Amino acid sequence: MGGICSRKRDQEVLGDGIASRLSGRYGKSGSSKWLRNSFGHVAVADCQAGGNRPSLMELCIQQICKDIERYKSFSVLPRDISQQIFNELALTHSLNDDSLVAFLDCALQDVHLGDYPGVKDSWMDVISSQGSSLLSLDLSDSEITDAALVCLKDCSNLQEMTLNYCESITEHGLKHIRAGLNSLTSLSFKRSTAITAEGMQAFSTLVNLEKLDLERCSQIHGGLIHLKGLTKLESLNIRCCKCITDLDMKALTGLTNLKELQLSNCNITDFGVSLLRGLEKIVILNLEGCNVTTACLDSLSALVNLAYLNLSRCGLSDEGCDKFSELKKLKVLSLAFNNITDAVLVHLKDLSFTLVTDGGLRRLSGLTSLKSLNLDARQITDTGLAALTSKAFIIYLL
Repeated sequence: MGGICSRKRDQEVLGDGIASRLSGRYGKSGSSKWLRNSFGHVAVADCQAGGNRPSLMELCIQQICKDIERYKSFSVLPRDISQQIFNELALTHSLNDDSLVAFLDCALQDVHLGDYPGVKDSWMDVISSQGSSLLSLDLSDSEITDAALVCLKDCSNLQEMTLNYCESITEHGLKHIRAGLNSLTSLSFKRSTAITAEGMQAFSTLVNLEKLDLERCSQIHGGLIHLKGLTKLESLNIRCCKCITDLDMKALTGLTNLKELQLSNCNITDFGVSLLRGLEKIVILNLEGCNVTTACLDSLSALVNLAYLNLSRCGLSDEGCDKFSELKKLKVLSLAFNNITDAVLVHLKDLSFTLVTDGGLRRLSGLTSLKSLNLDARQITDTGLAALTSKAFIIYLL
């Protein structure tokens, strides 16, 4: 991804087109013979194409997984096949301390073991042996500690890492991310006590980061300042971080490539929103449950590319909602559980995805010049339509 990473994903091996689609670099002499000998007992009748029957490759992979105790190493195989065997074992929860060892030095590209039972530091010897081939890693909700992060130093091409709910990782372990994982484009640490304001210094060198997820991290107040150099960042999720205040928003002003910002249930007010005025590339903004009022719409009107806006459970009222009409690209708007009435609808006439009720249609009936209306099968009944069509001269009703 980008010039910094020398690895690209291999094409997947599907069906029985094995020979033409394997990675040349990792194809080992004799691997085809190994496959024939290993799978020779699979019935030909079971491998015939037709309907929803599994392919020859799928049958072979399944048979290996059933007989996994027979195999001591898969390093002789091209990584495409090793990857599929690994994925199947993970999917069927058949990986354990013994079977995992067979994947030592297999050049796997993806190790997705999020929520998988039994993952611990001792597994990292095999995981880290994938070296520069490893591109994506998910060890969420596991028992790994700071020692696991030390083992990743040779995985220099790692692009995506997800370590959500890993309660045994501390802020001291984060420095190992800073040391050698500069190719990361996506990083997720949901509900992590390791992520503190001080610990976030480890993120400052991740200059290729495009997506960062720190949802429910309760100790990051003051730490967003360490993101100021991450100019490629496009998506930031700090939902349910009650510690985040208006002062933290100032640290985001230089992240001008942000396209998605998740701030729901943070301690943000209208002032904090005003600090986001310069983030003109934002398409998705979630402010649900924040302490904002209709006054924030003055600032939001500067976000010229805003298409998805969530202001549910905020302090909005009818007064000031005329500013919605300035959001020309807005497609989806959520205003649930606010102190607003159907009177607001007149300012939303260009939106196609609002939760309009029959009562709202009665307000629209005053728009006597209305020629076309798309209701998109929303919360409308015959009663609402009758009230609308009795006064408006609509030609096209969708």
